[in-house]
This record gives sequence, structure tokens and C-alpha cells, in this order.
Amino acid sequence: MFQFIKQLFAIEKNPRKGLLPLEWVMLIYLAFTLCILFFTYTKATNPDAMLWGRIRVVVITAALWAVYRMAPCRLTLFARIATQLALLSWWYPDTYELNRMLPNLDHIFAQWEQNIFGFQPALSFCKALPWAFFSELMDMGYASYYPMIAVVVFYYFFCRYQEYERAAFVVLASFFLYYVIYILVPVVGPTFYYKAVGIADITRGVFPNVHDYFNFYQDCLPSPGYTNGIFYHMVESAKEAGERPTAAFPSSHVGISTLLMWLAWHSGSKRLLYCMLPFYILLCFATVYIQAHYAIDALAGLLTGTVFYFAFMAVSKGMVRR
Repeated sequence: MFQFIKQLFAIEKNPRKGLLPLEWVMLIYLAFTLCILFFTYTKATNPDAMLWGRIRVVVITAALWAVYRMAPCRLTLFARIATQLALLSWWYPDTYELNRMLPNLDHIFAQWEQNIFGFQPALSFCKALPWAFFSELMDMGYASYYPMIAVVVFYYFFCRYQEYERAAFVVLASFFLYYVIYILVPVVGPTFYYKAVGIADITRGVFPNVHDYFNFYQDCLPSPGYTNGIFYHMVESAKEAGERPTAAFPSSHVGISTLLMWLAWHSGSKRLLYCMLPFYILLCFATVYIQAHYAIDALAGLLTGTVFYFAFMAVSKGMVRR
């Protein structure tokens, strides 16, 4: 333990002088969304708050860079990276503020779902398996999303430090790429769309175009399943705290967790991989069970998560510290 604490504060011999690659990714995304904001300023609901929020993010990034330059060690590098990862939760609702200026596409995705499967998996899955035990398993899987991210990132920091920055870059760059998709492809998912249309019409296979409905309303269905469960309440609390009608296609829950499994495999730790595997499987099914996503969202998440992993691992190859 003493040796580890000593390493945290040991001054690096070759400290980084400029911004980290993941900080550049954040700035690129910031510039991209600023361009959209400027062109749609009069249509945006909270343009001033969005603008000042971005200024604060830049100030925070600059301050952490300055602290690192004054004391370049593992601890200050960890602070820089961890802060950018933590800010992802701040960037997420931002996708709703931007994509709600575009017409909603859920009627197209729900129809594709119907054409492919002959029914709505998000509607039928929870009805077929309503038992309390199964419901709690699904909610536990869904609630494990952020802990899975933390476990993988911390594992690399503590056990594979030479690739810690690389692993964090892959996670953060993938998140921002998903956010770009969510801005340009406004799909809200079953829990919002079914609520807006009505279960009766969805059951009959009627999927009307709701146009700009979600520009004004954010109501969603309560999660199905065992309503007295511990994990059920955790999921519902998370939805109430920060969920918005956005970010359905592809499922970033499935995509990022798929990417995390690839990172666990890359780490060489079978214990890490096998410990995460059951939560990963539950999470993939849970996205449809709790009606957060269409089945095609989950399938797209599997595909994009794998593609993003290999793409960003290739891009970040030079980040490995010897």
C-alpha cells in the first residue's frame, strides 16, 4: 500500500505538455455542438445555459491541466481523466436539447421492429417473464452499467497503468460518438414513444408520427416488473434524476458495456472478464425488458460497441506508455 501511495505522488520524468487525446476529443465534440447551437440559437430552449456550461467545462479542463503541469504525477493525471469521464453525465441531457429540434423518428424504428420480429419485443418481453426474481435480475443488470465502467477504468489505473489513458480514451471517444449519433438520429425509445402513442395503438401495430411531440413532453412509462424490488427502485430513481427522451438508437448501454467487455478481455485478466460477464448479459437483455430500447437498438449497440472498440484501440495505439 505504501508503495502504491508513493507511486501516486511520484513526479513523472516525461510529463505531457499539451492536452490529452481524450481532452481533444471532448473539445472537438464541444466545437461540433457549438456549431449546431449557433445555427439554431433562436430555436434552442436553453442556449445561454448551454453556452455557459461549455465555458465552464473549458475552464475546468484548463485548471486541471495547470494543476498537472505544476505536479505531474499519477494522481493529477487521474484527476484529469476521471473528470472528463464524470462530465459525460453532464453532456448526456445536452443531446436532447439539440435533437428535439429535429422531427422524431420513433415511428420508423417501431415499424422496423414490427417488420423484423412480427411484434414489439419491448412490449412482449416483460409480459412473458413478469416474475419478481427475473424482474430484479433485469433491473440489477441495467443498474450495473456505471459500476461496470468504473470497475474497468479503475482496473486499468491500478493494474494496467501503462494503458490506463488508452482505455479511458476508448471509453470517452465512444461515448461522444454515440452522442453525435443521438443528436442527428432523434429516437427516444419505447418507454417514451409508447407513452406518447398509447399501448392500445402499439399493440394493434399502429405507429403514428409524433413529429415534435418530445420537444414539449418528457413523460415516460414506469418500468415494468416487480415494483417493490430494490433494483427496480434504483432504475426508476435514475430515470427520474436524469433520463430524457433521447439516446435510444443505438443503445449506448449495450454498446459501451460491449466495449468494456472487450477492454476486460484486452487486459488479460480472466477474473475481471468472467466477473463482468453475467452483468453484461443481464444488461443487454434488460435494455429491452425495461422498455428503454427497441431490440434493434440493442443489436445495433452490440455491433457499434465492437466497431468502436477496434477503431479507437487502433487510433490510440501510440498511447501505451513504456
